[in-house]
Formats: sequence, C-alpha cells, structure tokens
Amino acid sequence: MVRSSPAGASPGMWRREKGTVVRRAAALPDRATGPFVIIAGSRVPRVPTEWAPHAHPLHELVWVRGGTLTSRVEDRIFTVSEGHGLWMPAGVVHEGRSTAGAEFHDAFFAPDRTPFTFEGPMAVAMTPVLESLLTHLSRTDLDAGARARAESVVFDVLQPLEHQFALHLPGDARIDAIAEALLDDPADCRSLDEWARALGVSDRTITRAFRHATGLSFARWRQVLRVHRALTLLSEGLDVQTVSETLGYAQPSTFIAAFRRVTGTTPGAFFGAGDGTPGDVRNPVSGVRNTGLPTRRAEYNLPPVRQGNP
Repeated sequence: MVRSSPAGASPGMWRREKGTVVRRAAALPDRATGPFVIIAGSRVPRVPTEWAPHAHPLHELVWVRGGTLTSRVEDRIFTVSEGHGLWMPAGVVHEGRSTAGAEFHDAFFAPDRTPFTFEGPMAVAMTPVLESLLTHLSRTDLDAGARARAESVVFDVLQPLEHQFALHLPGDARIDAIAEALLDDPADCRSLDEWARALGVSDRTITRAFRHATGLSFARWRQVLRVHRALTLLSEGLDVQTVSETLGYAQPSTFIAAFRRVTGTTPGAFFGAGDGTPGDVRNPVSGVRNTGLPTRRAEYNLPPVRQGNP
C-alpha cells in the first residue's frame, strides 16, 4: 500500500517532508526463502519515503548513499548516514524514513545460519570492504562456492560502531510535550525555566524526568537531537552555517563544538569533506568514505556480541 502524506509530525519522529509517500514493508526477495545466507539489494526512492512499523523474519542490515535513513525502534531513533549502517535483528518492530533520492541498500541474513547475534538494533561501520562484499552478493549469477566464500568474509568484517549513536525518547507524560516540540522544530530555544512555566511544573521536575527517562540532562538531550537532525541536513548538501542557523545556533562554531561533543568529530571529518585527513579516504569500488568515528570501546560500553549460532 502507498499513500501520500501531508507534512506533519509523526509521533516520535521528525516532521514529514511535503510529498512523503508512506509504504508498507516490501516483500522479502524470492531468494530469501532459498539456500542463501545473505541476500542483498538496493533501490532509489525518488520521493521522501516512510515505511510503516513492521518486522522481518530475517536479520536486516540497511545503509544509504547520498542521503539519510531515520529509523525508530521503540523509544529510540537511529539516524543512518553515508558510511554507516543499521543492523535490525529478526522480529524487531521498526519504522523508517528515507530522504528523496537516497540510494537505499539492504541485506537480509538467515538467523539460523548467521554465526553471531547482536542484543538489539546496532549501528554498523559500513567499511569499503563490507559494502563491496554485499554489493558482490547482490549478484544473481554467483555459484554456491563463490557465495559461501564472500559470506564468510562478511561475517569476519561486520562489526558494530564503537559509538552507538541513538536518540532515546523520554516516554514520560511530564516531558513528552517537550520532546515532540523539539522533534517538530529542533531550533526551539526555550529554556528549562520557560518550559517549566509552560507546562506548569518545576524546572527540577523536568530535569529529574529527563535524567531518569533518557540518562541525559535536558540541554544535552536537545543537543543530541539537533545533531541527529544535522546529519540529514548536511547529507542533503546544506553548508554548516545554514545548518547551524536552521537548528537554532547563534554561531557555526557553537554548532561545530556541539557536533564534536556528540559524535567525537567535526561535521567535515564525519562526512569526509576533502581535507586530506583519513575522513576523506574513498574506496574506488564502493565509493564509501571512512568517517573516522572514535574507536574507544570502553567509553561507549557497547552491548556484547555473542558468537555462535543463536
């Protein structure tokens, strides 16, 4: 089913772009019912596209080029930009939204033949090697031996990002109005005191509620939300100054500092802006940039990866 949706806020998601098309999840490829462990493919939605809540019987890995994908899983929002992917375990209900013209890629993994499992949705580093392998596996003319060899290397190189970047939504009636307002307009600069007066509660109540529900202060949560939104705006080609103004920052330098605090790097390095640093390394086959995200496992306390068949 496909239907056009007017611009507006979807609960717990960004404001829809005008002309967004809402779709149900596409059927799995026919080959997914056969002897294959990994089935990969791609498509390019020509208009902003939203997928209604759904789940798959297979593990799914999604990634994009030339745009972003936003996915909501329960109380978390993940933003997938170029160079990154999102692993969705089988059976997990999720919804998503892709910007117009983004090259959307996905790969499905048979759970009973995948030699590892993640505890939940997981951001994945889409390295040039991994993306090239999955592009190779999208071919329909591979013999069983060639496919098995490629799949074994995928299992070796598929790794979670050290920095698991997700926005936790409060799910607390006392502060949900704040979250919805900021999702609708990330540039909303109302202070903690102003929100307290508007909601008829104390600023201490708001502070405690944000800490309890999200693990972050109100100011820090808003900062993370703005960086999520910035990823989409930057991927659409907007310059840093325009993005900083759109998100309510007085100076681009303030936005850059906030971006660095949240992601561990600058916007230019995150997207590989051509300054000759490792962030600008491009693979000649896949076209994927190495984004240079931090690699401090202990700092981010990643959930464990279990080896062996689930």
